[in-house]
Amino acid sequence: MKTLKHWSLHQQLEHHVELTVDGQHTLCLYVLEENLFRVLLKRQGQLALDRTWSIAPQQDVPWEGRARDDLSGFSLPAWQLTREGDTLTIATRQLRVTVHQPLWLEWSYRDEAGEWQPLANDRPTSAYLASAHGDGVAHYLSRRKDERFYGLGEKAGDLQRTGKRYEMRNLDAMGYNAVSTDPLYKHIPFTITQRSDISYGLFYDNLSSCWLDLGNEIDNYHTAYRRWQAEAGDIDYYLFTGKQVLDVTKAFVRLTGKTLFGPKWSLGYSGSTMHYTDAPDAQNQLMNFIRLCEQHAIPCDSFQLSSGYTSINGKRYVFNWNYDKVPQPKVMSQSFHDAGLKLAANIKPCLLQDHPRYGEVAERGLFIRDSQTDAPERSSFWDDEGSHLDFTNPQTVAWWQEGVTTQLLEMGIDSTWNDNNEYEVWDGEARCYGFGREIAIKHIRPVMPLLMMRASLEAQQRFAPQKRPYLISRSGCAGMQRYVQTWSGDNRTNWDTLRYNIRMGLGMSLSGLFNVGHDVGGFSGDKPEPELFVRWVQNGVMHPRFTIHSWNDDQTVNEAWMYPEITPAIRSAIELRYRLLPYLYTLLWQAHADDEPMLRPTFLDHQHDAQTFAECDDFLLGRDLLVASVVEPGARQREVWLPDNQAGWYDFYSHQWFAGGQWVTLDAPLEKLPLLVRAGAGLPLSERISHVDAQKDDRRELQLFPLKGTGSTRGLLFEDDGESWGYKQGDALWLEWEMTCSASSINLDINARGNYRPAWKALKLSLPVGEKRKLLVNGVEGTEWRF
Repeated sequence: MKTLKHWSLHQQLEHHVELTVDGQHTLCLYVLEENLFRVLLKRQGQLALDRTWSIAPQQDVPWEGRARDDLSGFSLPAWQLTREGDTLTIATRQLRVTVHQPLWLEWSYRDEAGEWQPLANDRPTSAYLASAHGDGVAHYLSRRKDERFYGLGEKAGDLQRTGKRYEMRNLDAMGYNAVSTDPLYKHIPFTITQRSDISYGLFYDNLSSCWLDLGNEIDNYHTAYRRWQAEAGDIDYYLFTGKQVLDVTKAFVRLTGKTLFGPKWSLGYSGSTMHYTDAPDAQNQLMNFIRLCEQHAIPCDSFQLSSGYTSINGKRYVFNWNYDKVPQPKVMSQSFHDAGLKLAANIKPCLLQDHPRYGEVAERGLFIRDSQTDAPERSSFWDDEGSHLDFTNPQTVAWWQEGVTTQLLEMGIDSTWNDNNEYEVWDGEARCYGFGREIAIKHIRPVMPLLMMRASLEAQQRFAPQKRPYLISRSGCAGMQRYVQTWSGDNRTNWDTLRYNIRMGLGMSLSGLFNVGHDVGGFSGDKPEPELFVRWVQNGVMHPRFTIHSWNDDQTVNEAWMYPEITPAIRSAIELRYRLLPYLYTLLWQAHADDEPMLRPTFLDHQHDAQTFAECDDFLLGRDLLVASVVEPGARQREVWLPDNQAGWYDFYSHQWFAGGQWVTLDAPLEKLPLLVRAGAGLPLSERISHVDAQKDDRRELQLFPLKGTGSTRGLLFEDDGESWGYKQGDALWLEWEMTCSASSINLDINARGNYRPAWKALKLSLPVGEKRKLLVNGVEGTEWRF
């Protein structure tokens, strides 16, 4: 690739500056927010892809993509341009960029004292590169010793990315190694750089396969650097600052779109296994799951049908029911509904070459086309070859939505499981319809799963317009949080996976994917041993998505009751999740409304505590619940670092109080998940329920964990009917409280907003064991609050 060197000012426009580079390229610098700038390179004045599907401030993108010159949704603040010698500087009140000659950029931020401080800078030697006779592009930045790197979405290994190299190229990474496999399923080239004084985000809006080197590579001819390199597309990046890492994550979600607010039942336990639908008597196996849940008293809210229900001679054909296996889909669906369970069904965006409807779809031109002929592209897919559907063709979208509606929703299926959608089409020049303007697949591979899930979502919305949709997708790109819940794909059964899936989930959360989880028990490999299974379930119930799933090599099935000797421990863990559902549902609301991550590394709320940056197996569920999952065989105690805070922490079970900023050792017998609660918090809890039902959920408790000293804290409980859009018209309950603690009393001021009234009429208030101070509710002594 060739280095871009010399620039001159071409023109200053209202919201950006254009530079001419090496007499032929155009570099645009946009001022979008006080602390958000954008850098865009147009080679020979042109864009390789003139639209985006990831950038969605304030509203969703059009189906055909958002024009790259569309600045709607940004505040577009005032800014100043100054020239001095061979430099050009653009500045707002918070962020400043200086362009040097030869081409490299230097970034500064204004600190609290009003002084400009160094933020980041391009590598002064060879910062921007582009292939002279090809498509590749690259960007190099200097790397400081005091920087930590996070982000990149779903990645194996440690949460901190410093010193490593990663690839973004969506793959069906079946049975991956959670410590080292790369690449995986998702495309999110977004990094967070953390320093003690400032943090900043860097998002490359490029959908081609790319690499990010965060200090792995060293070159004697350059100072320490980091690199982003893409096989095609444009250099188009957004740089934005935040005082804390949390500020950067929330800003990234504001840039790429809000988290889908799904129904409450999606937070319940969801059963799944390949085994049931692969069996010759699939319907009987599935119906038996209902009976077994009842027999073993396992709460459950849904089941996910793996693709075996579509099989013919062992191969899978989307939208094809195997009526030998499932003779009565509607009857089966109704049985699940009668038991209080919803159904999701697996669907895939590729038709095998012998699919019963392949000829019809090919004739209508609904597949991605080969680069050299007008025939559909052919790629390896599940034991055969097939052709991938082209979701940039509106006719394909309509065909897909008709299939979702007639073959799933009208059969009683409630939601879609969008799977195997990595689009492993390796003919990069294969042609996509592009909504009327042809695009090579190399530019938009991750867009295909994004449009697939959007098509499924809209079909569900049209079929049941009064209900909030829930669906899942394995693959995708930045912005997928607008449409789906996701998970870490087809993991492998071992203790390392349990440990490192925690870090993978936190990496996704820092990168804007808040509603995530993992296949509990491991998808591939042999069945988990009893101890591993208990610990995996205990960890899983503390994630937004909780699904036990498997396709075990030894033909066994991961089920909650698979080991009778540990079934009580499994049941106890799942019941704990259901008891915490009011808390989880409030977190889902806050993820949607306030862009608050549900899963949080401990440093996210304690950046002043250096120990929280050490790699560990702890995480926060919301701000208030510290989860110390046991991830080592034989462990019956758990050493936990309590993040340093002024309030301290309570043991969830014993209510023993500990000061923050210290190591503690907690008992962790096999049946117990160590949990701690931030002092000053209130956890909303339910009674034991077998599944989510707003009409039957008639008990509510607020377990208070008051400050030991004096002070005030605040909290929220969100309630609604769990599935409608009524909250948009105020048909929800926002129960806000302020807890003020003194030496003699704990005063809880409660304020209820909204029109919704739940089945419970009284909020029971509980204090820790041994708490002697009197409890006042809105100034009156008592132990409950009523509407």
